[in-house]
Amino acid sequence: MSTSLHPPPSSALSSSLHKARLRRFIISSTKPNFNLNSHRSFPQIRASTGFSSSLDAGSTTEWDSVSSYSEIVPDTVIFDDFERFPPTAATVSSSLLLGICSLPDTKFKNAVDLALSDTQCYGQQGSDNKVSCFFNKVGMVFLDNYGFSFALVNVGGDLTKLVPGRVSTEVDARLAYDKHGIVSKVHDLLKLYNDIDIPPERLLFKIPSTWQGIEASSLLEAEGIQTHLTFVYSFCQAAAAAQAGASVIQIFVGRLRDWARHHSGDPEIEAALKRGEDPGVALVSSRPLSCFDFVVTKAYNYIHKHGYKSKLMAAAVRNKQDIFNLLGVDYIITPLKLLQSLKESVTPPDEKYSFLKRLSPQSAATYSFSDEELVKWDQYSFASAMGPAAVQLLAAGLDGYVIQAKRVEELFGKMWPPPNV
Repeated sequence: MSTSLHPPPSSALSSSLHKARLRRFIISSTKPNFNLNSHRSFPQIRASTGFSSSLDAGSTTEWDSVSSYSEIVPDTVIFDDFERFPPTAATVSSSLLLGICSLPDTKFKNAVDLALSDTQCYGQQGSDNKVSCFFNKVGMVFLDNYGFSFALVNVGGDLTKLVPGRVSTEVDARLAYDKHGIVSKVHDLLKLYNDIDIPPERLLFKIPSTWQGIEASSLLEAEGIQTHLTFVYSFCQAAAAAQAGASVIQIFVGRLRDWARHHSGDPEIEAALKRGEDPGVALVSSRPLSCFDFVVTKAYNYIHKHGYKSKLMAAAVRNKQDIFNLLGVDYIITPLKLLQSLKESVTPPDEKYSFLKRLSPQSAATYSFSDEELVKWDQYSFASAMGPAAVQLLAAGLDGYVIQAKRVEELFGKMWPPPNV
């Protein structure tokens, strides 16, 4: 498959409007769904803004410098930015399906169409049998979400041909509090991937970090199925996920800072504030990181000090200073505007080594944890340790995912039945 995902020249003008709407949609759909009444402010962060379109002799870019410490993963609108910022990994989600359906000229559109016009059903004899087959597999009411799952897998299969790393597939957020439902859904998705010859080592399954989601991750990892736990906003979630053996743990660091700007009363955040750790990012090498970085730092140190296999992913970064503060974490999901700035910003030879690797296995070995933090997490201790920030942000994230899933189902319902049925 070609890696060029640009629309044909004849449709470039109309597609550009679709793309602009898609960008706005993706940005707006990822914001937490609760009202913010500001009553707290923090020092403003100023990241480096100097850039050049060409490199001076002996200079490197900030991208080169930070990439030597962490894997920078583009958080890209894949349809028109794949070639400028080739992703090393990818996620297929309900938001992505909605985007694909709004951009009919993308190469992924065929993957969605195939999900709604299964060739197996076309092979049935008689129109009644065909309709029955389509209803059972897709259905206007999506009782088994087959069409939804099939579309996720078809697009995910295409993505495995375009990225060298793993493809993470969203698990229906409506199952977030159903451990066995999550496991069953992942088995279904894995079977569909197997049907199109995608090996399991190329796959992750993205599961919300509820207690039931973490338990499901433990069961799946024991089977050798790789899981990606998301919506992590507290140390207890990260530690329990590591104990469960999750392959990837994703912390939305910027959302924690956003919450801290407008709320109070979270013990974990308040404790960091009392230690003088500003919830805004302040790049001071002799001091601990900011409060939102603190969750990442603590989770990273916990994972590496105690030998867990999990990799840590930082998402929702807001500016370049956030990235500099997180150097050493396994993955940093980075927005396009920051990628562009990193690639255009020159690091002169005398400043090339001024970037500090703030997280490392060596520093993790010296980090001290309290007895309460070293417990074997169970449902009771987990629920007791979840502060208001984690509870509210997790709920908002789940609500957003559920809304997107319902929108996909409604859209697929309007697109069904497929042609010639």
